[in-house]
Amino acid sequence: MIRPVFQYAAMILKLALILFSSSLLHDVMAQAPSTPSVSLYTGETPVADQSAKELERGMPLALAEVLHKLSGIRNLEEQPGLDPEAVKARLGEARSMAVTFYYRNRNVLLPDGTTTPELRMVAEFSRAAVDRLAQELQLPLWKPERKPLTVWLVVDDGTERAIFPIELEYAWGAMESVAQTRGLPLVRPQPGPEGQYGVDEQLLWGGYTEELTAAGMTDVLVIAARREGPEWNARMNLEYQGKSWTWRSRDIAIETALAEGMHMAVTEIANAHSIAAADRGSSSLEITVTGVQNASDYARCLAYLEKVSVVESVRVRRAGPGRVYFELGLNALPEHFSDAVAEDGVLVPLATDGEYSLQP
Repeated sequence: MIRPVFQYAAMILKLALILFSSSLLHDVMAQAPSTPSVSLYTGETPVADQSAKELERGMPLALAEVLHKLSGIRNLEEQPGLDPEAVKARLGEARSMAVTFYYRNRNVLLPDGTTTPELRMVAEFSRAAVDRLAQELQLPLWKPERKPLTVWLVVDDGTERAIFPIELEYAWGAMESVAQTRGLPLVRPQPGPEGQYGVDEQLLWGGYTEELTAAGMTDVLVIAARREGPEWNARMNLEYQGKSWTWRSRDIAIETALAEGMHMAVTEIANAHSIAAADRGSSSLEITVTGVQNASDYARCLAYLEKVSVVESVRVRRAGPGRVYFELGLNALPEHFSDAVAEDGVLVPLATDGEYSLQP
């Protein structure tokens, strides 16, 4: 009879933590930075200088980063079914696909708190050329409609526990770099004026992602990192678009453990939101959109359809009172169109197949 009492007490404590966190969650979200974006067709790489030799070396690396972003694949050379030599040869054509390139300087934060300068070459590539290359290599397509991932980091170094400890800012930089190079937008919650976060650290330490999402903060990765002897043990709890994953990442260096954990998070998210190579290819789809009452509605609907990642072309077949009939050219099987629009809520499917309602 003793065990149920403890279970009941644990439930009460957990509920109290959730209610406390929920009451302050609005403030946390208000303090968070604006939604980040990802430049999918831009890649970059460190270079020693601005010489022609370094440019020639860096261009294929920048193009490889773009292909990583588009496909969700971590390492092209290790992808089953891809010939490493063929991939290397195609990446060698990067210069001909580049629209423009430039250089930028950045300071890399080191574990001792100092910074070191780094020169990076940034290249923007032709979307059409890269898309053709991705299809020729039979790469999957990670849908460009990517919801930002909110990351919470709580660390126990053996003496104290803290959320985003300032002395480990370099470790956050390692995770952020992984997400940027693989095309996943991140959001980092910001503290209030007194440096306090509106979520209890016990809730974070327990990895209660479901409570955070229930309180209004969706798509979250909660990382609880603890020093265990010479190693760091990082527990990752990921909740993204209704799916959940849990795993651990260990290493002597915390930045390595966290970077590897971020790689795993990106891989899981990409796998869950990718179109397989076998499903890619040209197809067409006829749809009817209701709720189009005026020119403004029509323009908004047309602009939205043109932005959907699987849509290559939009043709108006005819129009009637309050509705427009479209023919869409797709780069994937038609069912992927339904999946893409379902995530946005702009077009809501009706009972009749192929009919959608434009939302206000």
